Amino acid sequence: MTGEADGRDGTAEPHDTVRRNESGLPVAPVYGPAALAGWDADGKLGAPGSYPFTRGVYPSMYTTRPWTMRQYAGFGTAAESNARYRQLIEHGTTGLSVAFDLPTQMGHDSDTPIAAGEVGKVGVAIDSVDDMRVLFDGIELDRVSTSMTINAPAALLLLLYQLVGEEAGVPADRLTGTVQNDVLKEYIARGTYIFPPKPSLRLAADTFRYCRAEIPRWNTISISGYHMAEAGASPVQEIAFTLANGIAYVRAAVAAGMDVDDFAPRLSFFFVSRTTLLEEVAKFRAARRMWARVMREEFGARDPKSLMLRFHTQTAGVQLTAQQPEVNLVRVAVQGLAAVLGGTQSLHTNSFDEALALPTDKSARLALRTQQVLAYESDVTATVDPFAGSYAVESMTDETEAAARELMGRVADLGGAVAAIEQGFQKAEIERNAYRIARETDAGERVVVGVNRFRLDEEEPYETLRVDPALEAQQSARLAALRAGRDRPAVERALTGLRRAAQGTDNVLYPMREALRAKATVGEVCDALREVWGTYVPTDAF
Repeated sequence: MTGEADGRDGTAEPHDTVRRNESGLPVAPVYGPAALAGWDADGKLGAPGSYPFTRGVYPSMYTTRPWTMRQYAGFGTAAESNARYRQLIEHGTTGLSVAFDLPTQMGHDSDTPIAAGEVGKVGVAIDSVDDMRVLFDGIELDRVSTSMTINAPAALLLLLYQLVGEEAGVPADRLTGTVQNDVLKEYIARGTYIFPPKPSLRLAADTFRYCRAEIPRWNTISISGYHMAEAGASPVQEIAFTLANGIAYVRAAVAAGMDVDDFAPRLSFFFVSRTTLLEEVAKFRAARRMWARVMREEFGARDPKSLMLRFHTQTAGVQLTAQQPEVNLVRVAVQGLAAVLGGTQSLHTNSFDEALALPTDKSARLALRTQQVLAYESDVTATVDPFAGSYAVESMTDETEAAARELMGRVADLGGAVAAIEQGFQKAEIERNAYRIARETDAGERVVVGVNRFRLDEEEPYETLRVDPALEAQQSARLAALRAGRDRPAVERALTGLRRAAQGTDNVLYPMREALRAKATVGEVCDALREVWGTYVPTDAF
């Protein structure tokens, strides 16, 4: 027997091996008091609900109410997705999160040639107010909080939601939820952009102004690091690039004449939660502290709500495996626990079969049950910020913050987030990190259970959910009927008004709303803006 064996396979671990976290920072085998000597002299910790919000944005956090359990769902037709939403609400979901198909995300109608083969595949197809009406049929919009994962055409989908609410007798000031509306990260990682950065920022600022006047309880943007993480960003890159994007949005709104405290309380963020639990907790704590300081010191925000980094979390889809998919249940539970210990305001837990196909009813229910076990059977809701004062987590929080600040400084040196995007900086940095992860996985240095260790000789078959291929023709038929039955001159007048606003400085959401009310389609509205603003062509300068 060897004294250095790790207890699993008899191999010895060298004494001088330095373990590094997902961001490449060293992890010490033991942390002690010396690591935190004089550590809180500048008030880095504070109390829960107080500046700099390291310990959480609310004083009581989950001790009085759990986080919002917001399950992400959407596929096929609006009617099919509506049935799934009703099931989720019945099983205890407290917030809906809408997934849209790729044509909708790109501002194309379902019957256009470019949409062929993609209608309803990765989310629900929404072409007009008629589809949105079906999507939320029978759901009380003043009793449910709805998040919509849509970016370039975010304003359109929000306006469709408002119109459906009006039809159901729900005033806009009673609607609550979030629209992602974060197009900057699309240029960096995900690719569902439409317009160039400058008009896209103008559209975001117009949405801020519109919601302040018309839908005051709505979160106008969810500044997302999740998709960058899914593309390969490390935790440090995730928060550095996300906060840099947040700064760009704030600057755009201020430049448009808004007072920071008029819109900043409605900003929200969206992060991933990986299986590296300690580092993820540290990441969330560091992000809150950094944002509070940016808002107070750089933008002079006075309202405490303007300083709060409130965020939604989704467990890491990129870490789910098609091999031994049931093991993903364990991964998701660990990832969900990391998000809760990190102080998230809402959480989506992925279904274990999502590496194979759209989740089935059973797997979606199990994902929700995972959150409910954390909330009601564990003791993580009994006390606020259980990791406060942890030698390991507080040290990791400081190290994560320092590394993220350094990276944000590099973005600032390039002229800020938009200028750095135009030069391809963030995209190149993420790609380098993704390559590092892939190399480590291929070499077996990064263990992925069921993939490069603990494999089965033969995978067990698993039945997955499939979208009916006839859906595309059905959706095209709905569009044809819509166009045949509407007032075409009224649509043209409304689209002309939208083009005029886009050419000038008026808020484009008001004429956009009237065009959608007249039954203009998502594609027609986006085409009108494309005519004025053009489309984005990416660069790979770095």
